Amino acid sequence: MEGASYQRFPKVKIREMKDDYAKFELRDTDASVANALRRVMIAEVPTIAIDLVEIEVNSSVLNDEFIAHRLGLIPLTSERAMSMRFSRDCDACDGDGQCEFCSVEFHLRAKCLTDQTLDVTSKDLYSSDHTVVPVDFSDSSGYDASEQRGIIIVKLRRGQELRLRAIARKGIGKDHAKWSPAATVTFMYEPEIHINEDLMETLSLEDKRSWVESSPTKVFDIDPNTQQVVVVDPEAYTYDDEVIKKAEAMGKPGLVEIYAKEDSFIFTVESTGAIKASQLVLNAIEVLKQKLDAVRLSDDTVEADDQFGELGAHMRGG
Repeated sequence: MEGASYQRFPKVKIREMKDDYAKFELRDTDASVANALRRVMIAEVPTIAIDLVEIEVNSSVLNDEFIAHRLGLIPLTSERAMSMRFSRDCDACDGDGQCEFCSVEFHLRAKCLTDQTLDVTSKDLYSSDHTVVPVDFSDSSGYDASEQRGIIIVKLRRGQELRLRAIARKGIGKDHAKWSPAATVTFMYEPEIHINEDLMETLSLEDKRSWVESSPTKVFDIDPNTQQVVVVDPEAYTYDDEVIKKAEAMGKPGLVEIYAKEDSFIFTVESTGAIKASQLVLNAIEVLKQKLDAVRLSDDTVEADDQFGELGAHMRGG
């Protein structure tokens, strides 16, 4: 309808927040917005990853390309990625991608001098910028720090050596998975479950127990005091319809009604450690806003062209 407003005001409620994990509710919006946010978190939030490797000496059992690939997949702390320049857009180095504004330099030098195998790990990478370093997973592991020496790159035996220089650059997961800051991003529709209490009363305790056990996940249980079937964890429901099929098989269709709330979503976000999960969500919202602004600007440009014809295109350099 002409002049009608479809503006909505989404709400976010944080359920759980850790450095590498977040769980939150997104309400009062559409599935299209929820899915756009999920896709942006996976593929369009920028991080920093090793993109160029110059190997000086490599006498290990792994070839140069193998080591370069392993280096690229090591997550690097990327808090400053949003403010860095893409190497292709950097005017300080003419797109060469090797200046302080668009890149970070790493060096690795390792040689095995004993009969014991030497593990070369991400902690052997030395960065030119203390804010961009390999992610340290030892704090969250619960193991002794001496046992957690980072991500293994290669193992060396006596006399073997590895020396290299690496350049890390800003990028997005859409270009290569090594730049994706998300290990997992999922969302599910929040389920709404209504039990027909009158119909449930017609079942015996044994039938109730059989019906509750038909669910693959622990969604329902029987109250030990009232012997009533209760919903204990609606979010454990996986939309498998097993309890609905069971009710129909028992001759009790309509025993339970389950439907998904179309404007309420539960997000689970796991970060690779490159940026905190909370920052990943905030950065994704910022990127999504920039994309929407670009669409709006594009619409304004088309509108101007329609209104002013060739003059409008000429004024914007078209």
